[in-house]
Amino acid sequence: MSSTISDIYNFDLPQLTRIAHAGHVKRCLSGLPDSQVDVDSGRMALAFYCIGSLDLLKMVQDKISSSDRESWREWIWEQQTSGKYGAGFRPGPFMSTGPSSTSTYTDYDTPHIIMTYTALLTLAILRDDFSRLDKRGMLVLLKSCQREDGSFSTVPGSVSGETDLRTLYCAFVISHLLNDWSGINVDRALSFIASCRSYEGGYGQTTYCEANGGTTYIAMAAIHLAPVPSVPLTPSEKRKTIEWAIHKQLQSGGFCGRTNKVADACYCFWIGGSLKILGAASFIANCQFKFGGIAKAPGEHPDPYHTYLSLAALSMFPLDDAHSTSFASSWVFEPLDPLINARQETAEWARKYIAIR
Repeated sequence: MSSTISDIYNFDLPQLTRIAHAGHVKRCLSGLPDSQVDVDSGRMALAFYCIGSLDLLKMVQDKISSSDRESWREWIWEQQTSGKYGAGFRPGPFMSTGPSSTSTYTDYDTPHIIMTYTALLTLAILRDDFSRLDKRGMLVLLKSCQREDGSFSTVPGSVSGETDLRTLYCAFVISHLLNDWSGINVDRALSFIASCRSYEGGYGQTTYCEANGGTTYIAMAAIHLAPVPSVPLTPSEKRKTIEWAIHKQLQSGGFCGRTNKVADACYCFWIGGSLKILGAASFIANCQFKFGGIAKAPGEHPDPYHTYLSLAALSMFPLDDAHSTSFASSWVFEPLDPLINARQETAEWARKYIAIR
């Protein structure tokens, strides 16, 4: 066992190919490769992962032209829509029944809570002043999506059956950024989070589901964002959750999302919040694609989702001084706000301009 531990903690990091990773996400903004066309229906989230990666690499303000930044902002604002369920952002123009600039929706192209969350963060990255944001309409949207058990559907109305912790977390971040929680019932939402806790100490997507690294992160972040004074986890529950997370790290240094699964780069972010970056950095290095981008595992195709979350994990946990190498500077990032998943400077901008005053 000692030799295995030694292998994990004694490594020489290669260079983090920052320019190549930036090139990968910029290419995806221009047009998706064949391996990524299945995510075309979630263009707003894709834009967040691409532009968010550029933000973590500190390239948005200095390396992207003002005309490109402006065209990205305008495309996002074209997806803002309002109607009887309130206001928010669509995943993209593909579901629109009218021109892309239409400001109203039907029951079949309503705003989407998760895409609204990603739109807000992307606009903050692009340093928009949010003067066009329908803030009050967003509170109506949140209220329209919350269900009796405290969970949230991704879209309002009766046409959606999709509801799990991911949407609840997005609703919490939106309320936090608006600095107004009147659009949701916080107590019911916290009760729903508690119902998603598994016997292992992690959290599933919904009640009785298997614990997953992504939804465990979401549960912890949502609990800490909640405005109500409470102690949602007992000391023993907290220890059990930490123990569950620790045991998701594998000998490669990467993390798996569920018990007995293989390592996946995105879980260096989702689960890495309770562990140091030493092992995780080695795994991420091996997931780099030679032409740019980071894949879920070594040898697989890169994509914006895993590129962004890998860079976000590196932003949360600086390298240990003991592992300074000739390429150490390429692994240095500015701090990330883990509660809303944005670079600290971007998070501060969002809180300043999105809040209802």
